[in-house]
Amino acid sequence: MKNIYLKIADEAHKNQMVLATVTRTEGSTPQKPGSSAIFSEKGLLSGTIGGGVVEGRVHSFSLEALKSGRSAHLKFDLFNDISKKEEAICGGTITVLVDAKPSDSITAFRQLKESIEQRIPGVLITMVTERDSSPVLISRYWMSSIVIPDIPKEYLDKISPVITEQINKGNQSDFREMTLSLPGKDPGSVIFLEPVFPPERLVIAGAGHIGRSLAHIGNLLGFEVTVIDDRPEYASADNIPDADHIIVNDIGKAMKELKKGDDTYVVIVTRGHKDDAEALKPCIGASLAYTGMIGSKRKVASMKQEFIEKSLATKEEWEKIYAPVGLDIGSQTVEEIAVSIAAQLVQVRNGKK
Repeated sequence: MKNIYLKIADEAHKNQMVLATVTRTEGSTPQKPGSSAIFSEKGLLSGTIGGGVVEGRVHSFSLEALKSGRSAHLKFDLFNDISKKEEAICGGTITVLVDAKPSDSITAFRQLKESIEQRIPGVLITMVTERDSSPVLISRYWMSSIVIPDIPKEYLDKISPVITEQINKGNQSDFREMTLSLPGKDPGSVIFLEPVFPPERLVIAGAGHIGRSLAHIGNLLGFEVTVIDDRPEYASADNIPDADHIIVNDIGKAMKELKKGDDTYVVIVTRGHKDDAEALKPCIGASLAYTGMIGSKRKVASMKQEFIEKSLATKEEWEKIYAPVGLDIGSQTVEEIAVSIAAQLVQVRNGKK
């Protein structure tokens, strides 16, 4: 999914902002370690640490941090009675790191952005040192296959195997905490390791009404959205402002040339049977995360028969296609159809299907 750290890389030089990150939780809490939010004097800019009382208090502290420049590591107890209407009652504890000056780590955030744009995963390393009666010290570094951070070798030797494991697992929520110290030096530092992966790609074949609505929802869900159509009046930023990439080309040819992988979700919603078929052909056997095609049950059955008879797909390959596309929620309008498709994308992405 798209990461809020990209916002820091893009806007830290323009706006003064505070970065709050959940670093530890126990029991029931609204968010888990790694959840982050960016605050400015105008309020919440991006992300969340769970909303409600805790986020409100972190926001208040962030306003103070903007003025003082002092970072902090805050702990909140959520074991309150339901009668206390102004308190959180989730039943756990949550620790939040409030970085008053994320712009001090702008190099790490820009390296992160560069790696993600090249679709190279990595790990954001946050080093936190706390001393009695002294401000919390925060240093951040980025490590990927193209960037080795400038930190003490003793630290690097200990965290490198963990970082390799995190990247290989491919789990965005695999947030780790380690306590490390150099020989003869006190205190040690708490190090948080947060894997960051390129966002999943959503490719929409068809820039009509459904494609436009789905691009909007897909963007909100954190996909990197690409829309393909052979009609320039439809495949344009004016018509689809939420697309990250717009391709104006023959749909079948564009789908064939497009780089695809196991992080690619394809939704085919073109204006006709012929274009649907041409868009689908390059997806057969491509090991995509998801392939969905719009159409009535009769149309889908007819296309299935055609693809199998012409050896364009085996029965097993066809069974992997979500057609008719979307969850059955009784959709009627264009927007409802887009919602049903988006819901299925989330279902598949979260491993529920």
